Amino acid sequence: MARKTQQALKSKSKKGLAAVAARQALSIAMDKKWSIAKRIAALAQATPLLARSEKHLESLLGVLRDEREPVAVRLAALQTIQATSFDISSFAGVRGDYLLTLRKIAQDENQDIRQRALGALAREKDGFAQKKLLEGLQDPQKALVSPEKALQLLSYDPHAGAYDVARSIVDKPPNPTAKREALRLLAADPSAAPIFEKTLLDKNELRENRQISAAALHGIAPDKFQDLSRQIVLDSKDFDDIKASTLTALSQFGDPTKLTADSSLQDTADQLKNKGSSKLRSSAVQFLSKYGR
Repeated sequence: MARKTQQALKSKSKKGLAAVAARQALSIAMDKKWSIAKRIAALAQATPLLARSEKHLESLLGVLRDEREPVAVRLAALQTIQATSFDISSFAGVRGDYLLTLRKIAQDENQDIRQRALGALAREKDGFAQKKLLEGLQDPQKALVSPEKALQLLSYDPHAGAYDVARSIVDKPPNPTAKREALRLLAADPSAAPIFEKTLLDKNELRENRQISAAALHGIAPDKFQDLSRQIVLDSKDFDDIKASTLTALSQFGDPTKLTADSSLQDTADQLKNKGSSKLRSSAVQFLSKYGR
C-alpha cells in the first residue's frame, strides 16, 4: 500500500513539473524579447497546456492575428492551434474565434499566412473561403492565392460555382498548372464528361491531363471511357504511354463479353505485345492473358 502511495505521489509530482515547464514554455512563446527560434520551440513544448486552456488558446489566437509578429512565429502558432483542435470537446469554446481569426488572416499581407488560413478554412468547407477563392478566380485582381492553389482548395467541397469557373479555366487557362487543377476539380462533375472526352483524345494535350481525363471518365462515364480507350489502342499514331494506360484500364475494368469478342482489339494487342515500349508490351500481354482467344 505504501509503495502504491509513493508511486502515486511520484506520478503526481512528475505531472506537476511538466505543467510548470509547459507554463514556462508558453511564457517564452508569448514574449517578443526572445528569439524567433526559441519562441517556436517553446510553442511545441507548451502544446499540452494549450489543449487544456481556452484562455491560453485565445492568447495564442491573438499572436496569430498580430501582423507585427514575425511570420514564422504566427505560422507556428497556427500549427499549434490546429494540433489542439483535434480534441473537439476542449476546443469547442474557442472554435468560433478560431474561424473568425482564420477569415481575418486569409486576407493577410503575407502569402504564406493567407494560403495556410484559406487551406484550413477550405477543409472546414467554410463559405467565406469558398467565396473569396471563387472571386479570385473570376477576377485576378482580387486573388488571394494563385489560380491553381484556389482550385486545389475548392476541391475540398466542389459545387456548381466552382465547376463553372473550372470550365472557364480549362478553356482559357492562365497557366498549365491551373488547367491541370481545373480538370482535377471537374472530375467529380458528371456533366463535364465531354471535356474529358476531348482532352483524352487530344494528342497535343499534356500527357498528365490526358491521364487525369482517363481517370475522370472511368469514374463518371465508364462506358464512354471503354469506347475511347479502345479507340486510342487502335490508333497507330497515339503515344505508347497513353496506349499502355488505357489498355491496362481495359484489362482491369472493361466489359469481358465485349473485349473477348472484339477481334480488332485482340489483333492489335497481339501486335503490341512484340513492339513499342516495355510498358506497352507488358500491358498487351496482360490484356491477352485475360481476354485473348
